[in-house]
Amino acid sequence: MKKYLLAVQYDESTPWPAEDDLRDQQARTDQVTADMRAAGSWVFTGGLLPSHATTVVRPGNGTITMTDGPYAETKEQLGGFWVIECDNLDEALAWAERCALACGFPIEVRPFEDAQWR
Repeated sequence: MKKYLLAVQYDESTPWPAEDDLRDQQARTDQVTADMRAAGSWVFTGGLLPSHATTVVRPGNGTITMTDGPYAETKEQLGGFWVIECDNLDEALAWAERCALACGFPIEVRPFEDAQWR
């Protein structure tokens, strides 16, 4: 089994969904997560605050600098994610399709390197 990151790419330049739409979106994504759990694929999921809440810690010349805001100045930012465990990329892509339809945002699928997990 291999672990994959399904990263939700949110365009922060678009208006936030209306309250009813947001509730519907949450219900759809909760159902996908429940299905992942039932299938034994779910490892972890999380939503993130907007990029204005971030702090970037950068090393350089033996010192550290900290700046507010996202690492990259772009309108699309990481808005949330699922970490799943699948037999192969095709299975991960099938979950990503369901996630994209549920949340209405692009999903970036990225495999983890083989590593130790606690």
